[in-house]
Amino acid sequence: MSEEVAVHKHDVVVIGAGGAGLRAAIEASSSGASVAMICKSMLGKAHTVMAEGGAAAALANKDPRDSWQTHFRDTMKGGKYLGDWRMAQIHAQEAPDRIRELEQWGAVFDRTPKGKTSQRNFGGHTYPRLAHIGDATGLELIRTLQQKGVHMGMDVFMEFTVRRLFKTDGRISGCFAYDRNDGSLHVFKAKTIILATGGITRCWEVCSGSWEYTGEGHALAYWAGAEMGDMEFVQFHPTGMIWPPSVKGILVTEGVRGEGGKLLNREGKRFMFDYVPEMYEDEFADTIEEAEAWVKEVVSGKLATKRRPPELLTRDVVAKAINSERAAGRASEHGGAYLDISWRDPEEVKKKLPGMYHQFKELAAVDITKQPMEVGPTAHYVMGGVKVDPFSQETSVPGLYAAGEVATGLHGANRLGGNSLSDLIVFGKIAGERAANDASGRHEFMEIDQKEIDDVIAETLEPLEREGGENPAKIVTDLRSMMQEKAGIIRTGSLLKEALSDLNSLEERAASSSPGGGRVYNPGWHQSLELGAMIDVSRMCALAAHRREESRGAHTRDDYPETDHHHWGKVNSVITMGQGGEMKIDFASYPKIPGDLKKLLDAEDLQEEE
Repeated sequence: MSEEVAVHKHDVVVIGAGGAGLRAAIEASSSGASVAMICKSMLGKAHTVMAEGGAAAALANKDPRDSWQTHFRDTMKGGKYLGDWRMAQIHAQEAPDRIRELEQWGAVFDRTPKGKTSQRNFGGHTYPRLAHIGDATGLELIRTLQQKGVHMGMDVFMEFTVRRLFKTDGRISGCFAYDRNDGSLHVFKAKTIILATGGITRCWEVCSGSWEYTGEGHALAYWAGAEMGDMEFVQFHPTGMIWPPSVKGILVTEGVRGEGGKLLNREGKRFMFDYVPEMYEDEFADTIEEAEAWVKEVVSGKLATKRRPPELLTRDVVAKAINSERAAGRASEHGGAYLDISWRDPEEVKKKLPGMYHQFKELAAVDITKQPMEVGPTAHYVMGGVKVDPFSQETSVPGLYAAGEVATGLHGANRLGGNSLSDLIVFGKIAGERAANDASGRHEFMEIDQKEIDDVIAETLEPLEREGGENPAKIVTDLRSMMQEKAGIIRTGSLLKEALSDLNSLEERAASSSPGGGRVYNPGWHQSLELGAMIDVSRMCALAAHRREESRGAHTRDDYPETDHHHWGKVNSVITMGQGGEMKIDFASYPKIPGDLKKLLDAEDLQEEE
């Protein structure tokens, strides 16, 4: 083709500049590799910043009983035993060192009176385990990693979108991207590539994710032939803002509940006590009055206990409880629940939760030291993603690595709060190290087939040549609304079948959409290109959710309300692209858990035959 294409050569290309991408780039650079970092938005505007509550690591600073073994157990239990136990073990063992490393690099964590890194309670964690900086932990993590990274000599390409991964002789050889500002075209030759592109939650109408979260990293891996896993498991965070409409979905950190926030229905009742699962019942006080007195003791730090307030049950339990209260006609004024932290000293609230105080003041005209917040479930995180080797983070495509939310394995059917930040730095480091080692053994860059380059250029520019089609923004809106209704927090087989049919129709509409305009500063063009990824990742979610005929973790089937330990509890969904381009689904199991680790888990939940 006659189009001008800039060509870049780097040993390691990292796609995504959040916590996982930055940590991978730092590790790869320190190994001596030449590194390119490509990010869809501006450097520093990563979803890692939105992780406010803290990073989970068994430092045992608040409670000396904590250990990696307990963290491992909580992660497996929270994930309903569908997680890769090898990743859960690596994560629990290495997270403390990664937190200490951040401190050595300049991260300013909150401190205990004895000067140790402070830790707070969070849902599903047995002990206070989240190292935090007020309610801006992710922001401090990104600040620290960027400060470290800018001195490592990596090349950063901001506001670029990657459209295709290239393979040569079955192995990754580079990628194609375009500059979102001026529409210029770029080919990156690479010996290895690390995907660190985050999640997919913009495929739902109510979500905590920003405009970038359209699932392109998931789609890039799938299109390149990688195995995808667990795509039915999409976490709806229990607490997103719901009023006013302009802020619907914006995250309200679990740190509010970690600091003693109470969930109330429209009648003023603290309803979470009605939704305590049987396996948790012995962990709670007998009466609400007794429990509230106990919560104050825990929050003040005067009491060390394994028991948690019911608001700190796992996210799937809390989100479904809020949903149930709404279905029963006990919702808050605008269809959610009230979250009340006003019983605590106002200065303590402003000190512990400064971001939340200002967020509600500025966006909702609510003073959280005096009034309850209105909250409701919001699509927040996908546990599913690219399947990786637990020890190297390499995907089923040689030379392609993945870390962070785009990868699957650690979280199983449901992620515990705080495990996301430690996931990024633990597996980001591993991916960066292994990708750099892999690249160092390859002296030459492989040739990329010119026809493949020409094809993706034509595909990228083609929407600009269409006339008279729909506005792609309308198709995106319809897709998000459909997924909210038919593949949301509560699902049924019939609705999921409808979703799959609707996605076929949306795909046809997308193929003829016309954004108009040219290549410079054209958001309509960007949306028309994002639609392919959004439709394919939505199809993965709907297909896997339709096939899993049980309720487990973040996946709830109204027509299959029970959890099936005997069959579905032993298999994970695996999605691949067939020879003819069709989407295929199968199921596989992780290797058996060794005896020493199995002893840490609840035998009755594992339901294994002798």
